[in-house]
Amino acid sequence: MKTTSINKTSCYDTQTTSCCGPQTDSYCVETEKALDVDFLYLDLSTCERCQATDSSLKEALKALSGVFDTLGYTVNVNEVNIISRELAEQYRFVSSPTIRVNGVDICTELVESDCSDCGDLCGDSVDCRVFVYEGSEYEQPPAAMIVDGILRVLFGILAKSDAPYALPDNLEKFFSGVTASYLTETKPAQKTSGFC
Repeated sequence: MKTTSINKTSCYDTQTTSCCGPQTDSYCVETEKALDVDFLYLDLSTCERCQATDSSLKEALKALSGVFDTLGYTVNVNEVNIISRELAEQYRFVSSPTIRVNGVDICTELVESDCSDCGDLCGDSVDCRVFVYEGSEYEQPPAAMIVDGILRVLFGILAKSDAPYALPDNLEKFFSGVTASYLTETKPAQKTSGFC
């Protein structure tokens, strides 16, 4: 998990007029505006979609760094490997990979397609997120799409969904397959007794 913190101070001057003429009073207020970016994924070691999303997210944040500084935002990036049903439920995870800004998914619609990388991990067919941007679909999100999504959340164009959560069947299948695969790989070899 990467966290960046910067404290900002804003100073103001106020002018008043009294019997003695104009007076200027100055005061400073420490301000801190937080931008929490969550990158939720199933696998960064083999899944090309997750790896590409990680790279595009870093590129987008770098492109926006001057904007964040100018507006006085502290950016906190949380990379979360969703390795269990419990984590999926805790984070209300619906598809891999997911980018949320202040709790808001930057993708306005959920589109998925077969992901052979994640399918190989669980031994079954699994669908992962396809990113829709400006009328086109991408398995690997363009940095411009992420920049656009972050700014839309920042300026209140996208809002957090209050829809009830249930673990999607697709993720249930993934976690069941990964668990079964893990148990098969780690099961101790049976000993056989032989006669000499």
